[in-house]
Amino acid sequence: MVQKVTSGLIRDVFLDIIREILYFPIWWYTKGLAMAANFSWQRIKNMEVRLGVKVWVVNIFKPMFGQRDIAGVLISFFMRIFQIIGRMLVLILWTVIMILVFFVWIVLPLFVVLGIILNLAG
Repeated sequence: MVQKVTSGLIRDVFLDIIREILYFPIWWYTKGLAMAANFSWQRIKNMEVRLGVKVWVVNIFKPMFGQRDIAGVLISFFMRIFQIIGRMLVLILWTVIMILVFFVWIVLPLFVVLGIILNLAG
């Protein structure tokens, strides 16, 4: 009786492992891909919030420190222009990095399989 239960358990574990291995590529390119896309998008949105680009753009014509003379307005305007340009460049760079991370997610299994095949071949 114990041997029958043990052999059934070993068979079930073996079949479960085979199912997981066969299901892995399906998961990777469906739910996993959606999770990777969501991860990348959330990181881009979080970086935009951290950089505060929208805040700088909305307040571009408001004088800094309440200084309303012509010099204060001009200095504030150009300071905000430089801040917006610099922050947008950082945001663009971060977006490119997150897109690259997403594409790495897509091609990683292909490179793993290729590496296994090349190592087994010679």
